[in-house]
Parts: sequence; structure tokens; C-alpha cells
Amino acid sequence: MERRDFIKTAMVAGITAATGARFGQAASSTKSTSAARPESQDMLYRELGKTGERVSAIGLGGYHIGKQSSADESIHLMRQAIDRGITFMDNCWDYNDGLSEVRMGQALRDGYRSKVFLMTKTDGRTKDSYNKQLEQSLGRLQTDVIDLVQFHEIIRMEDPDRIFAPGGAIEAAVAAKQAGKIRYIGFTGHKDPAVHLRMLEIAQKHGFHFDTVQMPINVMDAHFRSFEKEVLPVAQRQGVAVLAMKTFGANLILQSKTFEATEALHYSLSRPVSVVITGIDSLPILDQAVQAAKTFRPMSETQIASLLGRTREAAAEGKFELFKTSNHYDGTAANPKWLG
Repeated sequence: MERRDFIKTAMVAGITAATGARFGQAASSTKSTSAARPESQDMLYRELGKTGERVSAIGLGGYHIGKQSSADESIHLMRQAIDRGITFMDNCWDYNDGLSEVRMGQALRDGYRSKVFLMTKTDGRTKDSYNKQLEQSLGRLQTDVIDLVQFHEIIRMEDPDRIFAPGGAIEAAVAAKQAGKIRYIGFTGHKDPAVHLRMLEIAQKHGFHFDTVQMPINVMDAHFRSFEKEVLPVAQRQGVAVLAMKTFGANLILQSKTFEATEALHYSLSRPVSVVITGIDSLPILDQAVQAAKTFRPMSETQIASLLGRTREAAAEGKFELFKTSNHYDGTAANPKWLG
């Protein structure tokens, strides 16, 4: 799946000094394409932190678009989403063994690539593993530039140390940005707010500023190991764009029967986030997401208190947020070789 060798010594040499300058935030060689992306009156759009990008407040989750029975079905679903105003595309190197990226690359042909802000994630913690996975993602997605690449599944306290160590993945990410292969850098995780806070802390110690951070923001998170309470305020202070995920928690949260799907989307959209990434695996679910954006009005404090009151008991022990309390959703736990 690799299309070309990674640009070698010239780009890497400039970032290997063990000082803050090692991770200097050089400007991307690719200009912003926000102005070229069409906007729909039925969709909500927001600024992506300090990047200058404007993206749809609903993001299409990449994992779910690799689950359809045929490529044609997946491609049709993604193009329908884009035609209806969704511009933020989520994906990951490991989703469905790469099939999600392959199908998204196929969907973004015929002019669709210029209509979206494309994000994917890599699991590699070392420079070499990051480079290999990035090259595969570029090939699968059929693009020379990925708008945002995030370090995936930052779920262990040692993950930040590995990424920022000499020879770590951050060196490869910065080099890829300088080479014009990626435009922005972020990280994701779903396990514990303490890990996210450590990632932000370690980045600051190395003079590095993340463009984005992805985390669970949902109607139960506020009650248990809350990313919203602990991480979101720090990200706001640092000017890091927040990408919300796990709105339904693989539909487990919905099984609590304490709220309606649209309520959950409206709750997450009411938080200070740039994008709510949600799994869209069929046209009815696409309709639900677009309708939630179209009908969205910021929830009042009274409405939020009422909703959180309904979910408090169900959320107390994290039994509906298994991504926090088990390793069932931890792809890198089942496949440690992905980390490098």
C-alpha cells in the first residue's frame, strides 16, 4: 500500500535537536482550503480552533463507513453526506483493517476531495512506525495531503513519553508537516482524562502545540471520568480545537433509554467543541445527524441540568461507557505491534 519512500535526511535533520526548537511549528506548505468547501444551509459550521479552518459541526465517523456490504454502498453514503453539507471526514489507519480508508479514498474521487476536511489517525509511537502508517494512509485515501493526522488511542500514561522521546512519532509528524504531507497535528483517546492531560503537559514541556484533541463528550461523560470537566477547559485555554466523539458509545449509551438520539447530539453540540464526530452507517442515520444540525439551538442550563439528571444514575459506574472501563474497544491493546 505504500506509494513512495518517505523524504529522508533533509527533513528529519532539522527537528532532531533535543530542545524546544526540535518541535518548531513550521507553517504548512499547503494553504487552507476552507473557502473552497461548499456549505449547506441545513448544516452547522464552526471554526477549528486556531487553524483558520471552517468545518461542519457534524463529522462523519470513519469506522462505520467500512461496515457496509459493498464498496458502492459506502461510497454512496459518504457522497450523500458531503452533498448534504458534512465536510469533516474522520478515519484511522486501522479501521476495518484499512478498508475504511480505502473506501473513503474511492468516495473522494471525482472532485469530492476538494469539498472536505480530511482527517485520519495513526497508531505508531515511533518515527518509523508513524512513517509507514502515514504512507499507507496516503495511498489508501488517494491523496497527497491529509488535512489532519492525529495520534490514535492515547490511552496509556506512557504513550506521551513514547511519542515525544528521541526517535518518537512526533518527529515524523513534524517532518511530514514540513514536507506538505499533512497540515495539522492532533491526538485522540477515550480511556481516562488523566492521560489526555499528561499528553498536553508533555507537549508543552517540549514546546509543541497540538491543533486538535479528540475525546468523549456525551450525556454520561459528565458523571464519570469526565473529559468534559477535566480536559475540555484545558484545551480551551491552550487554544486546542476539541473534537467530540462517543456521542452514543457504539450505541451502548442509547441502551440506557434515558434520552433520545437527537437530544444526545444537541447536548454534545452545546458544548464548546468544533466538531461532533458520529457514526453514520446508513442513510436513516445520516438523516438523523443532518436533522440534528438543522434543528440545533444551544441548550439552556436548565435543559442541560434536566438531561444530566436523567443520566446520572445510569452513568455512575461507567457501565454504558465501556470504552473507559474495559479494553473491548482498544485496538492497540489487541494489536500492540501497531505501536511500533
